[in-house]
Amino acid sequence: MSEDWLRADKWLWFARFFKTRSLATKACTNGQIRIDGTIVSKANSKLKVGDVLTFAQGQHIRVIKVLALGIRRGPAVEAQALYEDLKPPARDNKLPPDAQAARERGAGRPTKKERRALERLVEQGR
Repeated sequence: MSEDWLRADKWLWFARFFKTRSLATKACTNGQIRIDGTIVSKANSKLKVGDVLTFAQGQHIRVIKVLALGIRRGPAVEAQALYEDLKPPARDNKLPPDAQAARERGAGRPTKKERRALERLVEQGR
């Protein structure tokens, strides 16, 4: 392929961000993909090396820089060489088991205020 661009849906499929090309096409036509900050409305939008893609994948917002245009949908290692992840997904910040709120032995049941404070603490850890 001697061209210096590739269809956005095809590249997203090559880079294995979508399981099928039709899902990548649907994401493009629904306006869920941005190329350099511009919303894509067509699947045949031209994608070049150096472009930055922004799109939602699950609960994460992906920011991807295109490093190469693929020629086929190959294995995952080959697909990962096509892009650089500028903003990797955030990790879950779960509290370790020893960071749980401890109560003194014999202090009795927690009060309503203490229980609500404990629930807020647990929610922040999720």
